[in-house]
Amino acid sequence: MHRKSLVIPLLLLASAAAARAAGGNGPAPDTETADTVIVVDKVQVTAIKQGLVLRSQPVAASIVGSRAIERGRIGAVKNLSQTVPNFHAPDYGSRMTSSIYIRGLGARIDQPVIGLNIDNVPVLNKDNFDTELADAERIEVLRGPQSTLYGRNTMGGVVNVYTLSPLTYEGVRLMAEYGSGDSYRFRASSYYKLAPDLGMAVTGYYTHTGGFFENQCTGEKCDRERLGGGRWKMQWRSRRGVRIDNTLAFSVLDQGGYPYAYVGEDIVRDGKTVIRNGEIAYNDPSSYRRTTVSDGLTVRYDTEKYSVSSITSYQYSDDEMNLDQDFTPESWFTLRQARREHALTEDVVFRSRDGRRYGWLFGAFGFYRHGTMDAPVNFKRTGIEELILGNANVSPDLVYTMDADELPLYSDFRMPSYGAALYHESRLTLGCWRITAGIRADYERTRLRYHSKADMSYSLSVNGGAPFPLGIAIDETNEIAHSYTEILPKFSAMYSFDEMRNLYVSIARGYKAGGFNTQMFSDILQEKIKWQMASGIPYEEPDLMSYKPEYSWNYELGGHFSCMDGAVRGDFALFYIDVRDQQITVFPEGQTTGRMMTNAGRTRSLGAEAALQVSPWRQLDINLAYGYTDARFVKYETTVKDDAGTPVRISYKDNRIPYAPQHTFSANAAWTVATGVTWLGDVVLQTGVRCAGRIWWNEENSLSQPFYALADASVRFEHKHYSLDIWGRNLGGARYDVFYFKSIGNEFVQRGRPRTFGITLNINI
Repeated sequence: MHRKSLVIPLLLLASAAAARAAGGNGPAPDTETADTVIVVDKVQVTAIKQGLVLRSQPVAASIVGSRAIERGRIGAVKNLSQTVPNFHAPDYGSRMTSSIYIRGLGARIDQPVIGLNIDNVPVLNKDNFDTELADAERIEVLRGPQSTLYGRNTMGGVVNVYTLSPLTYEGVRLMAEYGSGDSYRFRASSYYKLAPDLGMAVTGYYTHTGGFFENQCTGEKCDRERLGGGRWKMQWRSRRGVRIDNTLAFSVLDQGGYPYAYVGEDIVRDGKTVIRNGEIAYNDPSSYRRTTVSDGLTVRYDTEKYSVSSITSYQYSDDEMNLDQDFTPESWFTLRQARREHALTEDVVFRSRDGRRYGWLFGAFGFYRHGTMDAPVNFKRTGIEELILGNANVSPDLVYTMDADELPLYSDFRMPSYGAALYHESRLTLGCWRITAGIRADYERTRLRYHSKADMSYSLSVNGGAPFPLGIAIDETNEIAHSYTEILPKFSAMYSFDEMRNLYVSIARGYKAGGFNTQMFSDILQEKIKWQMASGIPYEEPDLMSYKPEYSWNYELGGHFSCMDGAVRGDFALFYIDVRDQQITVFPEGQTTGRMMTNAGRTRSLGAEAALQVSPWRQLDINLAYGYTDARFVKYETTVKDDAGTPVRISYKDNRIPYAPQHTFSANAAWTVATGVTWLGDVVLQTGVRCAGRIWWNEENSLSQPFYALADASVRFEHKHYSLDIWGRNLGGARYDVFYFKSIGNEFVQRGRPRTFGITLNINI
């Protein structure tokens, strides 16, 4: 099997199979000098915490090599969606969203359920997950809890991205692409050695999207995007076992985003239709911008018996989101959320060398984050009349009026946090058995300092008398702090029939950190204003301002297999996840302006996943991946109001968890035809389908997105110095929704992208 026949499927390709797929052209793996060295397209990829070959580990893992990344145009983590079993990353809103759902676990806001590491450096802020992965050489998706080695917020798994090394590749790489929606991408990179043991790489990229969805209020595309950035990478190898890698990266993003369409009965006021069902129409500007800078330094020293590594990083992000938060042509209210964050991380790993009967790993991790956020909500005339005065004027004897056209509610936050962890893993090989046990002690301290402010002047008329002026001034500062100490154990046993076939069972505990509901502060201020207008008594803040950590126990049975001399390879896993205090994003009842995270008592998720790669002969590759998840509430009760406004206690027991798809499926095939023309190379014909569904949108399970399928195809002219792809996505023009939410009682969805076409040129000099 030629490496050239590997397709985009991103499935559970075994590490050993990847080396085989290289056709013997690349350098042999040096098992004495690296933890995980896999030959992929003549490039060696090195990881620090994992074993020698992921296929020989008790973990469900999907591996994507550089050729598959290029053929599949995988420029971001979200492009892995559905082609990895039980992995769903819907593309909606802005790049800040970065929602990922895996095995029924997920989060729309705040803490992620899956970790992201780029060249072994953790990306702490979930809002930065959706970024350009320029010149990615290899992507690994490890499913199931990875908390023992990777810590907080990895209870669903870890995505490891490794970029191209200037010590194993030299040359210039160029890419240009144009596609539907006036979309174009450019990338240029140079890799060269300054000395035999010193390499440097410089990469720059720029992407532009004109947009696919029109805002009918403005007549402009609301999902436009511009993204640019670069990376400078230095690598040095000492003959005495010292390695030093440093990667400096930055990016600048400016986008519109938020093509949210109203769904429901047409809204009519004073005989005039405000917005119709299916329309995207809002009058205030909405946008998202982000600037990120990061630097990761890895220093490693290898001896004959062990290795020690230090991974140090600094991460900076500065972003601003502007929303017409009612998403209608009326002037209700807008939100501006500006955040700035600095973060430092340090991870020290001591590890024994592979190939020994007993292996061990000790590590220590620490981080410090300091974030600031300003999040003023500005009520406009319609919002003042409906949400402030409308709720106050409940008695005909008391009539409140307000002349101002705007009412700003100010909230600013300071959010320092820090944490530390110690972790250990032992591996014992007894014949065909490998026993692995690990434990992690994780501590985190997080604090929220907030300042809320609102000034309001209004008039009150009593029993029809003359109105007299009144005012409300709120200026409050307070602080909330929480500490978490977690013990995260892991145990697995694996039986190996040979190097390519094994079975394993594993038990692991997962943990997702708690946090603060900063997006609820405008609602709290709004309630304080209404309460003081009605009674003059200070409003007591509800216990909604923070939410607890989420915990899970994951029980898994899986295996890897290969037959017919590696022409058929596959992986499978069965899992059961017991989750306590699962974090669920909810929309408070009524005409509220925010959203909040709550803990849903107890949930459980069970399912299965399988992947198969078949190469019946050298010219053809077929890849299949399927994931099934049944994720339900075991215990979740809440209080809602009936039509008469009476509080009613209801239970969501046995209902499915929102936003996590029940099924994911992908099937891909690639046929490589040798033209016999030296300058032309090969022609690669690819076709495939990506599917997901059913996806429930609410806890009541009254709204959902049915199962849908997206058909893709491409024709690729492939030469060692260039490639030309002509491609199409969603060729059947399937109509489907990727997101649903409420705002002030109205319902909105975002449609998936329509049928798109494009052409991509890659040049390697």
